[in-house]
Amino acid sequence: MGTISPQARPTTERVRAAIFNIISPDLYHEGRVLDLYAGSGSLGIEALSRGASWADFVEQDRRQCGVIQTNLDNTGFGSRGRVHCALVEGSLDNLAGPYQLVLLDPPYRLQTLGEVLEKIGSAQGLVNQGGMVVAGHSRHLALLPDYGQLRLVSNRRYGDNLVDFYLLEIENGD
Repeated sequence: MGTISPQARPTTERVRAAIFNIISPDLYHEGRVLDLYAGSGSLGIEALSRGASWADFVEQDRRQCGVIQTNLDNTGFGSRGRVHCALVEGSLDNLAGPYQLVLLDPPYRLQTLGEVLEKIGSAQGLVNQGGMVVAGHSRHLALLPDYGQLRLVSNRRYGDNLVDFYLLEIENGD
């Protein structure tokens, strides 16, 4: 899928397949998906190919934004996705949720992934009740079991990659 800038660290095909084998398609079928730190857009496009109705892609690198759009067009999903060329941290307040599935595959050097997860888990209306947030990261970056209303339900290790699966659980009375 398209070219990738040297700064991007694409999700391997093996890890991408594993993520989508773990997540039930019922979770996001005909729903909205958010692909953060989108790179080439492979995670969001995979969700579209498996039945999601819409995907928003957020990527800060302008060249990669063009790659995502080309990949959407080449896969026939150009009318079912939108590329936001922006910083993830600044875009979360401006996205039109709610999303059933949020996918994060940030650069390994990013040390603020926990802060981004906290913002996602605390944002009203960004993720549906029962929605899933999937965060890929280096095994050297320790994440917490809870961020706002996000609760860690599973994690997997693939070499140096860890993938954490969080569910959004709204407590009674909220």
